[in-house]
Amino acid sequence: MTELILIRHGETDWNRELRFQGQVDVPLNATGHEQARRLARRMAREAVAVDHLVSSDLLRTRQTAEPVLLALLPQLRLDALTDPCLREQNFGIVDGMRVQDIKQQQPEAWAQWLRFLPDGGMPGGETTRQFHTRVMAALHRLAQQHAGQTLVVVTHGGVLDMVWRTARGLGLEGPRQSDIPNAALNRVRLRGDAIDILHWADTRHLDGLPDQPVYDQKRLLPSTA
Repeated sequence: MTELILIRHGETDWNRELRFQGQVDVPLNATGHEQARRLARRMAREAVAVDHLVSSDLLRTRQTAEPVLLALLPQLRLDALTDPCLREQNFGIVDGMRVQDIKQQQPEAWAQWLRFLPDGGMPGGETTRQFHTRVMAALHRLAQQHAGQTLVVVTHGGVLDMVWRTARGLGLEGPRQSDIPNAALNRVRLRGDAIDILHWADTRHLDGLPDQPVYDQKRLLPSTA
């Protein structure tokens, strides 16, 4: 049994613009850095016991992980704690594009995306099933490597969506169902192939900061009224 504290990276300017960030190496903005600092302070104040930390290798996750590592595991070096298998989904030709631009420039790809099929994805990118397979293999590998420990995993919204769906026994089809705020605390327990959600989307340490941009996939669907 292994406990994972899953953290989505702090806010970026591209989050504000509702761009498909994917695997483009985007930095945190000022709010994102403040979110990361508050997260680290809260975990230190509450004396959250952790044994190890691992981060996606993209800049926005590493910048989120740095203050947490300094507060909880200062003896470790972040450059040795990254894993590219924890990256966001690869969105291929639309990586970095805003929704309205995708609609105009890649209308067929956008129409296909809105079907939210397990074996669908943007041209040149990963399908949802490929993404899910990559993410869950990485998390189970980490759980085996750190069996009996508590591991902080700093990653991306899509990765947390795959965890939520798996834990709740949901399929890979359809839009995202869970709240996944930037720099929130999400805690799960892995027991073999099973995932138990202990708590999810805890943002109490972010009170007073600007409201977060929300990527609501359900709102992207065409109205049937």
